[in-house]
Amino acid sequence: MKLHYSASPDTTNSMTTEQLRDTYLIQSIFQPGQIIAHYTDLDRMVVVGVQPAGAPLKLGNYKEIGSSYFLERREIGILNITKTPGTVTVGGNKYELGHLDCLYIGLGEQDVTFSGDTQFYCISTPAHMKYPTAVLRGEDIKTPPIGDPVNANKRVIRRYIHQLEGGIKSCQLVMGCTTLETGSVWNTMPSHVHSRRTEVYLYFDVPQDQMVVHLMGEPNRTRNIMVQDRDVVLSPGWSIHSGCGTAAYRFVWAMGGDNQKFEDMDAVEIKDMR
Repeated sequence: MKLHYSASPDTTNSMTTEQLRDTYLIQSIFQPGQIIAHYTDLDRMVVVGVQPAGAPLKLGNYKEIGSSYFLERREIGILNITKTPGTVTVGGNKYELGHLDCLYIGLGEQDVTFSGDTQFYCISTPAHMKYPTAVLRGEDIKTPPIGDPVNANKRVIRRYIHQLEGGIKSCQLVMGCTTLETGSVWNTMPSHVHSRRTEVYLYFDVPQDQMVVHLMGEPNRTRNIMVQDRDVVLSPGWSIHSGCGTAAYRFVWAMGGDNQKFEDMDAVEIKDMR
């Protein structure tokens, strides 16, 4: 498990490109036959990439977490990001996940195993009470597109783990996925910040020869990170998190912090950004 330490706004603003990438960018989290985990001091979130590659992989424990097993004091959200189905076994119960299907596992589950020729993206946050294991199928979320092709931001937002009706209930984790339609490239613009919550982005389905310019930093002192397919970006509560691609893409967004209200954010007007 690799540890990631964040920086203050002032320090971030003075970073070189490489320092910025080393601090806020996570790459290569999917490796055949491995579980790759990264721990950030931002709300103590853990980013996990799982690629079974034909052989089952068991979610292990890490000394950095300081518990006797991974989910002793944690919860986790899992999303299948490929079109190949896979299976997650929780305490002997098997859950098959297809493309963009989400599984939530609450604290206290000791045995979690992944199998299938696919890739599972996982986000874990600390938890103080148990919520039941639950699945939400991507195809069952009937969300109309928002945005406008004229502004190059027409997209579909799927909310999986949240406190509103129809969502999977959790202790603090909030998780969803946004799909940009062909011809649209902007996400989260106008932008916003939410100082009460950390947000983590996984960009995926970015075409091989394309990139996304991820915008971060304070609204009046923005920075950018060039990201490719399956790159993860950490976003502190004081930072905006937005992006513009050279082609359409998807991204998984996940939050942890003080509350779970999706609408709890401080909007930033485009004209005020620098």
